[in-house]
Amino acid sequence: MLKLNSEFQRVYKRGKSAHSTSIALFYLPLEGEKKVGYTASKKVGNAVIRNHCKRRLRALMREYSDQLCDGLYVWVAKEPLHSNEFADVRRDFKYVLKRVNAILVSDNDKKTFS
Repeated sequence: MLKLNSEFQRVYKRGKSAHSTSIALFYLPLEGEKKVGYTASKKVGNAVIRNHCKRRLRALMREYSDQLCDGLYVWVAKEPLHSNEFADVRRDFKYVLKRVNAILVSDNDKKTFS
């Protein structure tokens, strides 16, 4: 888990980024470790809404963790994340992972990404 501001800044400055309507991902490839950080600004909403957005991102991260490459991940929640259907959020999640080449794509999944 990423906790220090300096760790977040390192990923923001050196990593790749991809954005969708409800999520932004910053990814820095590193061998041998997989660390994740979640953030939601006050623009997203009050504390309850921000925590709900981060819970959604954590749930998706657990779901796809075995398919992800090693590295540092910073997930940034955007305003629509709270109100979008979970299926739409899942689609955005996979989209940004594909954009930064952070997901290991199997032959079965190639149909869904094409």
